[in-house]
Amino acid sequence: MRPRLILLPAALLLALAAFFFFSAQSEEESTTKKAPLRALLIAGGCCHDYEVQHKLLYEGIQQRANMRVDVVWTKDKSHDPPFHLFKNPDWAADYDVVIHNECAALKKDETELQNILDAHKTVPAVHLHCAMHSFRLSYQGNQVVRDVDANWAKHLGIRSTKHGPHVPIDVNITNPDHPIMEGFENWTTDKEELYNNVEVFDVDALALGTQTYQKGVEKVTDTAIVIWTNTKYDAPSFSTTLGHFNHTVEDPKYLELITRGALWACGKLDDPGYRQPYTGENTVEEIPAITKPKK
Repeated sequence: MRPRLILLPAALLLALAAFFFFSAQSEEESTTKKAPLRALLIAGGCCHDYEVQHKLLYEGIQQRANMRVDVVWTKDKSHDPPFHLFKNPDWAADYDVVIHNECAALKKDETELQNILDAHKTVPAVHLHCAMHSFRLSYQGNQVVRDVDANWAKHLGIRSTKHGPHVPIDVNITNPDHPIMEGFENWTTDKEELYNNVEVFDVDALALGTQTYQKGVEKVTDTAIVIWTNTKYDAPSFSTTLGHFNHTVEDPKYLELITRGALWACGKLDDPGYRQPYTGENTVEEIPAITKPKK
């Protein structure tokens, strides 16, 4: 006796196929989709268009990574901008990484400075441009002196005291095998600032920058490390001195570099679950400028 064939209705077959398809898709997504990383971007102070740049940075990073970027920025244009959060010893406790894009060379509150350094003993960091020229004051007795306290410089990995003219920088990758630099080739920026390297600690240099310009009758060529990582002092950190002008910060190459640096600092660069865009909400806190009385 022949076995009887059981014919299932076409609608039922389609329903079963859809069930197995979406079940497999859901299982695949569950292995890659992760809770977003949390980053804190700090911006403001002297000499830069932070009103535009803070937005370029958080939007650019969130488009490239599963990373929520909260922002604290100030319109204050002084060398000692008001960042009240630094008064709290636990100011960075809720974050996986802090992105420093402030310009605060004359900040001299010792408690704030110590709170910043203490936080980065455990919380990774990204440092952009003028962060390298921030927090440079120290005390000798009751006297405030400049560029003598190496604690912030050691945290960064490089001590810098000045920059060159606004001319293009040739960026030469010196460690193409580092995971942050994967896919990058040497490039030349539009006009930028090349920060000097007064003292280099134990860092991994990823790229050198070279500027050639005319100084009177003399042709001058300056070279300095412009991209590096530091794993020898405090939690891991990624730094670049590039980023003075808006045209640099909005460059997709620059935003990809910063995103990769932030993911690397968190130990998540090779995890595909963090290379998806973040589409949720973030917070942006604006600190008003301090109005100084006229003399």
